Amino acid sequence: MAKKVQKKMLRITLVKSAIGYSEKHKGTLKALGFKRMSQTVEHEDNAAIRGMLRKVNHLVKVEEQE
Repeated sequence: MAKKVQKKMLRITLVKSAIGYSEKHKGTLKALGFKRMSQTVEHEDNAAIRGMLRKVNHLVKVEEQE
């Protein structure tokens, strides 16, 4: 029987508004699932999500979960 590997999760909170930033930044936030300020979303930790977070790291707060 195979062991279940629990994947790491990221809890991401939008802490700063995207008003005044480029459309690429706004699109990245929308792709992450944000609709309003102080909203928190959870995503699986993978390279694609890390790349998005690197692009908007000045707008979000990231917490790692196990």
